[in-house]
Amino acid sequence: MQTKFIISALAAVAAQLLLPTEGSAQQPAPVSPQVVEAYVKGTWKSPPEGWQSRIDQDETQKLCSQYRNSPPANIAQNIVAREKATVVFPADGKVLGNWKDGEKVAQTGTGGQFTDPPDAVKGGNCYACHQMAAKELSFGTLGPSLVEYGKIRKYKPEEAKETYAKIFNAQSVQACSNMPRFGYHKFLTEQQMKDVTAYLFDPESPVNKP
Repeated sequence: MQTKFIISALAAVAAQLLLPTEGSAQQPAPVSPQVVEAYVKGTWKSPPEGWQSRIDQDETQKLCSQYRNSPPANIAQNIVAREKATVVFPADGKVLGNWKDGEKVAQTGTGGQFTDPPDAVKGGNCYACHQMAAKELSFGTLGPSLVEYGKIRKYKPEEAKETYAKIFNAQSVQACSNMPRFGYHKFLTEQQMKDVTAYLFDPESPVNKP
């Protein structure tokens, strides 16, 4: 589903480009969903067989594109409520896996692309957007730094559970978040999401080391 994430971003960019900006303090005006859909489908004119569902935006993606990722408060609340209902926690009640395996997931960016074989290992590619370990030299800045993530949260179990939920579906926490909905789209497995949560919360993880 990595392409689904790219398409969502393209739709947001299309919405941004289609509207004039008269002042940075103005609330972004909504854009026609039909225009956004035309731009997205125009970008993917010949999708591979079985990929049509990745091009069709769901209700949340349409709203985020329509409002350029800045929906009115009431719509944002509806999005969060709807997406929160999709979060599925592990049946065993445990959200922490193996942090070493979580590090591998965070650093792996393969899977879900046109050129990937069906059996390609899927990763979260977390370093594309976040700094996670203090000693990491190369990382993205689209998302906040996660250095000392678990330490800052005092390794509280309830914080770990909230983090698992955000990894599962970031829009259950923040409407129109740029973070992929890893569990919602079944891009990462339950175990992978547990491992990434452990990578953020285990005291022995590089994330929580100076």
